[in-house]
Amino acid sequence: MSEYIEVVGRIEHVDAPDLALVERWARSIEGPVLDVGCGPGQWTHYLAGLGMDAEGVDPVPEFVESAQASYPDGRYRIGQAEALGVDDGSLGGVLAWYSLIHTDPEQVDTALTEFARCIRPGGGLALGFFTSSTLGPFEHAITTAYYWPVDQLTFKVEAAGFTVTHTESRTDRSHGAILATRT
Repeated sequence: MSEYIEVVGRIEHVDAPDLALVERWARSIEGPVLDVGCGPGQWTHYLAGLGMDAEGVDPVPEFVESAQASYPDGRYRIGQAEALGVDDGSLGGVLAWYSLIHTDPEQVDTALTEFARCIRPGGGLALGFFTSSTLGPFEHAITTAYYWPVDQLTFKVEAAGFTVTHTESRTDRSHGAILATRT
């Protein structure tokens, strides 16, 4: 875990286009935001620095402990994308930046449906993920991860109750992103 945190666990490690996209998305959100799969907490801290009511949620206790140690003014807790532990429609948005990459494709609908339950109508969703022309697994530093074709994940996001407003992909590191609004 410590090696992973050293390599990608600070906002300074984020590519400039990703940072700009998430900031633009965040500035359009009204209300509380959950950083789902917050890892070591850098995005939660960044969102709070923009003046947002942000909380980080992660299933890995070591990540939550690291986030709390690195950003003691932030709010972090253990939790799952599939069961966020918040009231229906209580969130302005969910950031899931490279956090669903480890979710089995047969289970991703459960997480997206949970996001839709928690986000108020008009609220936003931002997803970052690894993309490829075909859906498939690959070995990742933590555990198996999955490549998603942008169109396939877009279809799943829309089926969960969102309107996709922006998609992108970059070949520099097989990056994909989807921004969506809760219908």
